[in-house]
Amino acid sequence: MGIADFFSSFMPTVHADSEPIEPAKEESVEDTSAEGEEEEEPEDVHPAIREECKQSAKCRELTQHFEHCQERVESGGGFKGEDCVEELMMHCVDECAAPKLFSKLK
Repeated sequence: MGIADFFSSFMPTVHADSEPIEPAKEESVEDTSAEGEEEEEPEDVHPAIREECKQSAKCRELTQHFEHCQERVESGGGFKGEDCVEELMMHCVDECAAPKLFSKLK
């Protein structure tokens, strides 16, 4: 028994010339809502919560530093390759937003 035989005993052989196997079609479940009505998706509160956290006293200074860096780089005043990735600002905003976001998901 060779190594190829050993592995082929665990894995099926696939041939490029064989007909593709189509997955089984699921039976459609009739929609219980009236026809033509679409279920409205709830509004995404994440962007609003993140903006609120950016303006909070805890993260405001880091956000202002990030925005100042962005303005400097976009105007051409930054050094070559500068991209203003501010992990501390993002961490602060995420830490502030997470509990508020999860409380809205209940």
